[in-house]
Parts: sequence; structure tokens; C-alpha cells
Amino acid sequence: MNAAPIGIFDSGLGGLTVARAIFERLPHESTVYFGDTARVPYGPKSPETVRRYSLEILQWLLAQGVKAVVIACNTSTAHALQALRDASPVPVVGVIEPGARAAIAGSHGRVGVIGTAGTIASGAYRRAIEARAPDFEVFQQACPLFVPLVEEGWFDHPAARLIAAEYLRPLREAAVDALVLGCTHYPLLKPLLQAEMGPDVRLIDSGEETARALEEILARNGITGAAGGASSHRFVVSDDEARFRSVGARFIGERLSGAEVVPLG
Repeated sequence: MNAAPIGIFDSGLGGLTVARAIFERLPHESTVYFGDTARVPYGPKSPETVRRYSLEILQWLLAQGVKAVVIACNTSTAHALQALRDASPVPVVGVIEPGARAAIAGSHGRVGVIGTAGTIASGAYRRAIEARAPDFEVFQQACPLFVPLVEEGWFDHPAARLIAAEYLRPLREAAVDALVLGCTHYPLLKPLLQAEMGPDVRLIDSGEETARALEEILARNGITGAAGGASSHRFVVSDDEARFRSVGARFIGERLSGAEVVPLG
């Protein structure tokens, strides 16, 4: 057994949906969450810059004594996963591989992927799915306006419904039977997305799949926390703690009592 915390990081707020999935699946594990709110968003930045930011956060998390690291950011996973694994003495889990595996298991061969422009442009989900299932067809769609809609709390606003209808039309026309939510903000739009795609399309929440993958990795490495043991959750941001608390509550499902500010870079 290992009582050390799990490190979780994201470019900002969205990774809190992954953190929430981890809290629910692994209630006995402690966590340290780092949101790089001073440098968000990562999507428009170059792969080299994303890797540099991600490695800085990794080193900070390792200094906190974490036993594993979860990259709760699709852009960082797409551009920095291997670099972080090479640099880390503890296991590193990204959100893309678990989501791709679940998409393959839940589809008959036609998978849709939605995400930020950066994630879609990286082609990371397409590569991950096609590497495991070469006969699958993958249809991608960037949905950049979903992030500000979520942060405004407009989960069922008429504007959100109009935008979702426009973004998802090509995927409906492609008759996908599984839809990967390739951005950690998107799980908050699940009811809207399901209504738009129809009941026969399975929504793949990468956060839930990542929590499942993390559980397996902890067990395989013999570093699972004690069942029934006390857990704690620490939240750290690089800027704007007040906004993190107020908006972050929408992601975590509860009020955030506070966050530390630790500037990086």
C-alpha cells in the first residue's frame, strides 16, 4: 500500500472533470491537482511550448511526492505524453489512450471525436484508434466554442443547442455510433450532446476511462492506497484563484473551499 498522493494536471479548469472521476472511482486516494491558469489555453500553443509547460508541471508535482501523474488535458497528452513518461520516475497516464480503447470497445467501426482545435489538429485520437483497430473509420470535429459555453454554465442554453447542432451535424451524417468527448470540458454537456446525437450513439467520457486505467496501473505497480483510508485533495493554480474556485465548482460537483497559487515559468 502507498498513501502518497496522485498528481493531476491540466491547462486550467477542465481537468477537474477527470479529477472528479478519480475521486469517485478511487475514494481512498489522495490527490494534488495543478491547473496552469496563468498560461491557459494550451490548444493554440506550439507542441514544443506545451511540452515545456507540461515538463515544468511534472517536476513540480514530483517535488510534492506524488506516486503517479495523470495528464488531465487532451492537448498535453497529445503533445507531451512520451516526453513526460521519459522524464518521470513514476507512472504517467494520459487521457487519450483510455478514451481510444473505450471507443473501440463501444463501436462497430464508425467513431466520432470532438475536441478543441489543437487536439483535433494533432490527430492523436485518430492515431490511437487506428493503431488498435485499423479497419475503423474515425470522423473528427473541432468544437472550440464548447469550452466558453461550459465555463459560462450554458449547458442547455438555446445558443448551446444551436452551436451543438452545427458542430455535430457532420458526425450525425457520418452515422457514427460512438462519440469520444475529446476535451475535459465536454462531459458537462453530456445531456445536450446525447440529445443531439440520439440515444443509439454511445458517448465516451475520457475522464471516466482514465480513472479506470489509473486504477489498473496503481494495482499493477503495487501502489494503491489503503482501502478505507483517509484521503485529501489539494488544489493548486498558477493564477486567478478566485475564478478557479467560482467556475471550478461546476466541474467538481461541489464547492471548492480554496486553492493555493504557485506561479511557474
